[in-house]
Amino acid sequence: MGVLERADPEVAAIIRREEDRQTYGLEMMASENYVSAAVLEAMGSVLTNKYAEGYPGNRYYGGCQHVDEIESLAIQRAKDLFGAEHVNVQPHSGADANMAAYLALMELGDTALAMRLDQGGHLTHGHKVNASSWLFRFVHYGVDRETERLDYDEMLALAREHRPKLIVVGATAYPRIIDFARAREIADEVGAYLMADIAHIAGLVAAGVHPSPVPYAHVVTTTTHKTLRGPRSAMVMCRQELAEKIDRAVFPGLQGGPHMHIIAAKAVCFAEAKRPEFADYQRRTVENARVLAEELMSLGWRIVSGGTDNHLVLVDVGQKGISGKKAEKVLDSVGIYCNKNAIPFDPRPPAVGSGIRLGTPGLTSRGMGPDEMRRIARLIDAALAGRDDETALERVRGEVRELAGAFPVPGISERAP
Repeated sequence: MGVLERADPEVAAIIRREEDRQTYGLEMMASENYVSAAVLEAMGSVLTNKYAEGYPGNRYYGGCQHVDEIESLAIQRAKDLFGAEHVNVQPHSGADANMAAYLALMELGDTALAMRLDQGGHLTHGHKVNASSWLFRFVHYGVDRETERLDYDEMLALAREHRPKLIVVGATAYPRIIDFARAREIADEVGAYLMADIAHIAGLVAAGVHPSPVPYAHVVTTTTHKTLRGPRSAMVMCRQELAEKIDRAVFPGLQGGPHMHIIAAKAVCFAEAKRPEFADYQRRTVENARVLAEELMSLGWRIVSGGTDNHLVLVDVGQKGISGKKAEKVLDSVGIYCNKNAIPFDPRPPAVGSGIRLGTPGLTSRGMGPDEMRRIARLIDAALAGRDDETALERVRGEVRELAGAFPVPGISERAP
């Protein structure tokens, strides 16, 4: 029995149930992954005890000599990994990283251009319910109706019309390569900053599987817990001339004390991402997504944009008379975890949606490959086809548990008893 079991068995029991869910289910959230045992250990370290407001060498607290080492190490590793001139590793989340970038690059009320939420963009890219839209004026571009790929001509036309201070590229549900060079050309034409939010594709970028925005964007933000396989947190990368603005926007602009245990875990994940096996992992993640998409199409499902170039697949379930909300609930009931999602030009409201977003990072982390992707596609098809047949769902549930149980979960299986 561990310390937590003795001190708080109720919490310990809930954590164990979550471990079982992860172990015997198929985690297909495109925004989720499994961290290594080393990352978990860093997150649970004594560094959580330390306040360290400020930056290395310039703290508002004493006793920071060792956390200075940790933060400096994380910064250098991130710079080496992405080829960035300056990195701030303190943002607690992607939302904080994005807001810091906005505050550093714009004045209140300035205009920004970003991708529509219902066509693949993110809540923090100026959606009306988010603080980004309360503080700044956002105009939105989208995808071409026929190809369902980014419409750079629309981006250019809107940029010329509105003369934004900032153009944001990056998405949360877009399965294709983003042309950062083209976006920079548009930004330069109208005198705008270019910001790339690579929260979803950071691991792919680090491994060279997706083009990097670092040579083109003035500022790059990312979370560290998706394809990068790190702790739930974020960072901001930028050109050296913007370093002071970015740092002041993060602290003291938005945040107080940094989470030093999480920064230590970031340092660990950056080191892991430099290893050759990480690049192989990212290539397999993309290949698994491609195979998953192809198998679903062979079963009669429409895939938004006709396929994928990255780690995610957006499935139009509405074409078969199912809402995204219903599909998510059905798949959840058999242990296949994904999320409902709007598709481009969706007739349903975002809270219901006509699509589901599937991701392969977590399954690939467990060692699954093309054969498993084909089998999972058939399980998804069977579950949705038999969504009102409990006997059919129970059969799928059993197959899911058997398949998942054969592939250990990183972090859980590696942990000492």
